[in-house]
Amino acid sequence: MAGVGPLILWFDEISIKDVPLVGGKNASLGEMYRNLTPKGVKVPDGFAITAEAYKYFIHEAGIDEKIREILKGLDTHNIRDLMRRGEACRRTILEAEFPQKLKDAIVKAYQRLEKKYGKGVDVAVRSSATAEDLPDASFAGQQETYLNIRGAEKVLEAAKKCFASLFTNRAISYREDKGFNHFDVYLSIAVQKMVRSDAACSGVMFTLDTESGFRDVVYITGAWGLGENVVQGAVNPDEFYVFKPTLKMGKRPILSKKLGLKQKKMVYTDNPDKPTKNMRTTKKERQSFILSDDEILKLAEWAILIEEHYQKPMDIEWAKDGDGVNVGSGELFIVQARPETVHAQKDQKFFETYRLKETGNVLCSGKAVGSKIGQGKARVIESVANIHDFQKGEVLVTDMTDPDWEPIMKIAAAIVTNRGGRTCHAAIVSRELGIPCIVGTDNATKVIKSGQEITVDCSQGEEGYVYEGLLDYEVERIDLEKLPRPKTKIMMNVGIPEQAFTQAQIPNDGVGLARLEFIINSHIGIHPLALINYQELKRKSRRDAKIKEVVKYINEHTPTYEDKADFFVDKLAQGVGTIAAAFWPNDVIVRLSDFKSNEYANLVGGFLYEPEEHNPMIGWRGASRYYDPHFEPAFALECRALRKVRDEMGLTNVKVMIPFCRTVEEGVKVIKVMEKYGLKQGENGLEVYVMCEIPSNVILAEDFAKVFDGFSIGSNDLTQLALGLDRDSELVAHLYDERNPAVKKLIREVIQVAKKVGRKIGICGQAPSDFPDFAAFLVECGIDSMSLTPDTAVKTRLIVAEKEKELGIK
Repeated sequence: MAGVGPLILWFDEISIKDVPLVGGKNASLGEMYRNLTPKGVKVPDGFAITAEAYKYFIHEAGIDEKIREILKGLDTHNIRDLMRRGEACRRTILEAEFPQKLKDAIVKAYQRLEKKYGKGVDVAVRSSATAEDLPDASFAGQQETYLNIRGAEKVLEAAKKCFASLFTNRAISYREDKGFNHFDVYLSIAVQKMVRSDAACSGVMFTLDTESGFRDVVYITGAWGLGENVVQGAVNPDEFYVFKPTLKMGKRPILSKKLGLKQKKMVYTDNPDKPTKNMRTTKKERQSFILSDDEILKLAEWAILIEEHYQKPMDIEWAKDGDGVNVGSGELFIVQARPETVHAQKDQKFFETYRLKETGNVLCSGKAVGSKIGQGKARVIESVANIHDFQKGEVLVTDMTDPDWEPIMKIAAAIVTNRGGRTCHAAIVSRELGIPCIVGTDNATKVIKSGQEITVDCSQGEEGYVYEGLLDYEVERIDLEKLPRPKTKIMMNVGIPEQAFTQAQIPNDGVGLARLEFIINSHIGIHPLALINYQELKRKSRRDAKIKEVVKYINEHTPTYEDKADFFVDKLAQGVGTIAAAFWPNDVIVRLSDFKSNEYANLVGGFLYEPEEHNPMIGWRGASRYYDPHFEPAFALECRALRKVRDEMGLTNVKVMIPFCRTVEEGVKVIKVMEKYGLKQGENGLEVYVMCEIPSNVILAEDFAKVFDGFSIGSNDLTQLALGLDRDSELVAHLYDERNPAVKKLIREVIQVAKKVGRKIGICGQAPSDFPDFAAFLVECGIDSMSLTPDTAVKTRLIVAEKEKELGIK
C-alpha cells in the first residue's frame, strides 16, 4: 500500500477540517484543544489513531476482500442473518495481526502520554468513524468505547476491538439504511487521558432544550461515576437548566434543578481484563446533587463558548475529576463535543400540536421525549438477543436500549423504557427518528403485556403517559409565516413550567397571566407555613401522628435543604424563572398566589394553618392574605422567590399582579409588604398590576390606577360577582355567562378609564379564549392585550386581526 498517510496525530495537530482523517469525534477534540483551551475550557490531552492507520491495517492484514465476501447479499431486515454476518466480520478483524509499523506508532504515542501523566496512565479508547457526526448521519454510539485502559498492550487490544466495532450489527444496518458504502467509512480512534470521574461525576449537556428545541438554555444532565451510565441511559440522572442570555450578562440563572435517582455508578477496578464495574450508590449520593451551583454555571459558560466557536447547537460530554492525580482534583473537563443534529435540521416554519381527544386507563408514566403521540401493539423485549421478534409498527417496551437495538428502533411506532433520562440512548435515537418515547417509567415491562394495544402520549409536557388501548388524537399544524400580527397584543395564560419552552414557540407577545398555583401544587405540594415552622412541627410530631406524617413528607421531598423554607423559594423561583426565560424578553405577568383557604388546606400540612370557611370563593384569598400577620411570613417567601428571579437570574421581564384586591387601601398595604421583602415598585423596572375582577375595581378604577401600573381583567370572577352567583355551583351554572350585558358594561367602562388615565389594560380571563365574538367585542373597546390559553392563541389572533381590519385599526 503506497503512500501511507500519518498513523498518529496529537490533538494539538488536529482541527475540525480533519474529519476525513480522524473522524468527527477526534476532529472535534483537536479543535477544542487548540482553540478553546486558551479560553479556559479544559480538555484532557491525547492522540488519534487515524483512518489511514485503519486502512493500512485492513490492507496489510489482507482482510478487506474477506469482509466484502461476508457482506455480499446482506439483508439488514433479516435480523438473524445480520447478526451472523456481523459476528463473522468482527472475528475476522480480531484474529488479524497489527502490522509492526502501526504497533510501534501506537506504543510510542502511549509512552509519550505516560511521560506527561505518569507510568501506566489511564486512558479512554474511543472509536471515531469518519462518517460519524455528520449532520445527516449521527446515530449515537455506533462504535465502541473502552475506559480505564492502562499499559501499551491493553491499548493495542482496545484499539483492535474498536476497529472491529466498525462492523457491529447496528453499524452495518445503519450504513446500509443511510446509503453509505461499508468501505467508504473508516475508523479512527481517540486515545485520551481519563478524567477520574469515577471518584466524582460526569454527564452530557446540550446547548438547547432537547425536547422543544428552545435555543436559549443549556441543558445539563449527570450522575455519579463514569459517564457511560448517563450516555447509555442506565441511570436516571440529575438535570439542570441554565438560561444563556442573562448568564452572558453575569447573572446566575439556574432555571431548574431536578434530583435524579442515580441508582448506580461506574467506577474503576484493579482488574485489567474488566477495568470498570457498576456499584450501587449510597442513600446520601442519591439524595445529593452531583454539582454545586458554581459548577453548573461553569459548565453552562463552557457550553456557550463551545457553541459560539462551532456556530451551531452542540451535544457535549463533560466529566469532573475526583482524584486529582496529574489532572486536577475537583476540576471540570470537556471530553467530547459534537453538533446537535435533531433540532438543528428542523423546519421552523411550522408548529405541530398533538392533542388526545379522549383519555383512558394509565398503565405507567415517565419522562416524555418529544411532544408527539404514537400507538400500536406493545412488544415487550427483555434482551437484545430477542429483537428479531419485533414487527414494524409495534411499540418497543424494554428495560433500556443501547446501539445494538437500533435495527428495530427505526421501525417502532414508539419506545417505552424502564430506565434512562432525557439524554439516554433511547431518547437521543427516538428524537432523531421523530417518534414518541417515554423513559424512566421504572415498571413498563411489568405492567405492559406483549400484544396489548397501547397509546404513548408525550403531548402533555414533561411527564409522558402510556394508556391502555388505541386512543383517538389529533394533530394541528400551523404555518407560522402566514399568521398576521395585530395591534392588540396576543399574550398567553401559562402555569406549567414544563410546557413553557414549547408554548413559547406559538407566536405571542408574552404572558398575560402566569399562575403560581400549579407550581405550588405540583412542584412544592407543602403549605409554606409548614416549611417555615418545620422545627416546631418536628418537636410536636413526637406526640401527634398526623403531624408526624407531615414531617415525614417534608423530609422525603426536601433532602437537599437544611432550611425547609428555602425549598419553597427555590422551587417557586425555578418554576417562574423557566416561564420567564421561555418568553424572554417579552413581559411575563406573574399573578401572586390566589388559592382559597380550602385549596391551601389541601397542601401537606395545610390543615394546621387554614380556617374552615363556608364560602372560600369570596373569603380569605388574594390580597387580604398578604398583609395578614398570620399569612405574611408565607407571602414573604413568594416575594423572595420573585426577587430571586428578577435580581439573581436577571429575568426583569417579570411583572407582578395582585389578585382579588377589594379596596384601594388593601392595594397600598400589599405594595408596602412587597417592598418590605425586596420587591419595590419601580425599582429595576418592576411594574405591579392589579386584577380587575371585583365590581369595586371598576367603580374605583381611577383610584386603583393611582396605586398600580395597570389592570388585567379577570372575567371569570367579575362575572361571578357582577351576577351574584357561585361559579362552582352547578345549580346556577346556566346563568353564568361572561357575555351578559352587565359584565360587558363593566369591562367597557374600565377599559375607558384605563385609557383616560394612561394605564395599561388587558384581559386574562377565559372569555376571549372561549368566545370569538367576545374577543371581537374587546377589540372594539380598545383593549391593549388579550391573554389566552395556548390552544386558542392562534385562532383568536386571526379573529382579532380580522376585527382590526374591519375597524380600520393599524
